[in-house]
Amino acid sequence: MEYTDKEFCLEVWGDMACFTRPELKVERVSYDVITPSAARAIFEAIFWKPAFRWQVTKIEVLSPIKWTSIRRNEVGALASKSPIYIEDKRQQKNSLLLKDVHYRLWAKLVFIPQRDRKEEKRTSNDENPMKYYEMFERRASKGQCFNQPYLGCREFSASFRLVNAGEALTPAIPEDRDLGIMLYDMDFTNPKDIQAMFYRARMEQGVIVVPDKDSEEVLR
Repeated sequence: MEYTDKEFCLEVWGDMACFTRPELKVERVSYDVITPSAARAIFEAIFWKPAFRWQVTKIEVLSPIKWTSIRRNEVGALASKSPIYIEDKRQQKNSLLLKDVHYRLWAKLVFIPQRDRKEEKRTSNDENPMKYYEMFERRASKGQCFNQPYLGCREFSASFRLVNAGEALTPAIPEDRDLGIMLYDMDFTNPKDIQAMFYRARMEQGVIVVPDKDSEEVLR
């Protein structure tokens, strides 16, 4: 049978967010908007199976981009068999975060035929992806999730709701911005050599179109 990739939409918001730039390692500095990998993680927190993958297609920014900074104490050592004396390892670090974020995230549920799956044994010759579409819609509409979705860091939890087809949508912010090279996702094709992927993100009237992971726009 022919399989089609169905697109879903989530409205996501939170008080604070931090989509950390990997090039700034000492202190956390967020990208201007949510990254495709963080958006994918929100969909996966609601529903995920080896039978499909999530492909983020579009990000709409619904609230103006606003910043805040916090300073906090952190421990500058890893836990091991030896005890850590916090007073000796304490470090003050600053974080540049986003505040009052509000997004509309679009993603396709891309069905993976059983012959192409590595994590799951084949149980039948065919399978209907419609059950996965319905399971996601049911879970998202009820606010159910396997783990609490978050906005970049686990300490910044995200609220979400399913946007139904035909629903009247509020417009995105009327702003154009070149966001530069942004983290796209991680390539887990080779578990022994996991590579970061990047892409050139551009926001036009509050909308960021996300290329497919196999697109030439994705930099490896």
